[in-house]
Amino acid sequence: MKLNCHRASLATALQIVSGVVPTRTPKEILKNVKLHVDGGKAVLIGTDQEVGIRFEVSGVETDSTGEVLLPTQRVVSILRELGDDQVTLEATEGKLSIKGGQSEFNLSTEDPSEFPPVAAFEDSEYFTVNAATLREMIKRTIFATDTESTRYALGGVLLELTPERATLAATDSRRLAVVSAAAQVVGEVNVENTTPVVPSKAMQLIERSLPDGEDDVALIAIHANDVLVKCGGSTIYSRLVEGRFPKYSDVIPTDFSSSVELVIGPFYSAVRQAQIVTNEESRGVDFSFSNGKLTLASSAADVGQSNVELPIAYDGEEFTITFDPRFVADFLRILDNGTTVKLNLIDGESPAVFTTEDQYRYVVMPLSRDQ
Repeated sequence: MKLNCHRASLATALQIVSGVVPTRTPKEILKNVKLHVDGGKAVLIGTDQEVGIRFEVSGVETDSTGEVLLPTQRVVSILRELGDDQVTLEATEGKLSIKGGQSEFNLSTEDPSEFPPVAAFEDSEYFTVNAATLREMIKRTIFATDTESTRYALGGVLLELTPERATLAATDSRRLAVVSAAAQVVGEVNVENTTPVVPSKAMQLIERSLPDGEDDVALIAIHANDVLVKCGGSTIYSRLVEGRFPKYSDVIPTDFSSSVELVIGPFYSAVRQAQIVTNEESRGVDFSFSNGKLTLASSAADVGQSNVELPIAYDGEEFTITFDPRFVADFLRILDNGTTVKLNLIDGESPAVFTTEDQYRYVVMPLSRDQ
C-alpha cells in the first residue's frame, strides 16, 4: 500500500483522531490509529472502544488498497517536524515508511486485523442539524458537565431531539447550561429513544471534527446503546452514558423579580478581577446591585480584598447575591465580548438565570453568604 498526501492535511486529521486514542490502556493496540485506503480515499480510524472516529483525509493521491496501523504519537511527531508540503507513506507487512523531502522514517507496526472495528454511518433514518450550529451548541454546554461525578449521567451532555428542534443540556448539579436550535428529520425515526446522554469525550471529538462551512449538515442517528454523528468526511461513534439525566426543565425558574442587561466584555473583565482575590476556602464573590451600579466584592484570609464597580442599567431594590466566580466566568468566556446577556434574578438565595437572544440559558446556584 502506498499513498502521497498533503502533510498538513494528514497532520490535522491525525490530530483530531488522536483525541480518542487512550494514553493508558491494557490493550496496547488501541494506542494506534488505523489508516484504511480504498477507492482513492484514505480514512483514519481511532477508538478506545467506548468512543470511535472515522475521518477521511483530504489531499490524498493513491491507487492502492490496504490498511496499516500508525503508531500515533510517533507519526504525529514526524509530521510536525517534516518541512515539506507532501509526504509519502508506504506500508508492507509489519513496516511503515514515511518520506518527506530528504527525510525517511521506517517504523515497525502491529497487525491491523487485530484493531477493533468502528461503525460507519449506514442509517437511513436520522436527524440533521447545521454543523456550525451544533459545534456552537456543544461549546455552550460541555463545560457544565461533571466528568468526575459518580452519577454517571452528569458526565455527559443530554441530546434531546425532535423533528423540529435539537436541545443540548449539561449540568454538574450546581449550574445548568441549555441551548436549542432548529433540527430536521429524515425517514421514520423512533422518537422513543431521542434523549440520549452522550459522553463528554465524544462531544469534544464531535466539536473538533465538525467543518466550518455554513452549509455543512451533521447527521445524527440514535440507537438503543449508541449514537452516530456524521458530517462531511467524519463519523463519530459513541456508546451512551448509563443513568437518567435530571429533568432539567424543573430547575429553570420562570418568574423573576428583576432583570439586568449586561455586555459580556466589561462584565467578564469585572468577574476576572474579582476572582483574583479568592481561594479554595473563600471562593465566593458578592454581586451587589444598586441604582446604576453592580459591585463585585471578594475577600480571602491571607490574600486580601477586592472591590470592582461596573456601571449598569439597574434601578430596582438593592440586594446582594453570592456566586462562585468560576461558574460565571465559564459561561462568559464562550460568548463574544459584544454580546448582551440578560441576568434574571429572584433574590439572593434562589437560582439566577442568564439568557441570550438565541435561546441559550445558563442557570447558576448562588452560594450561601458565609462561604
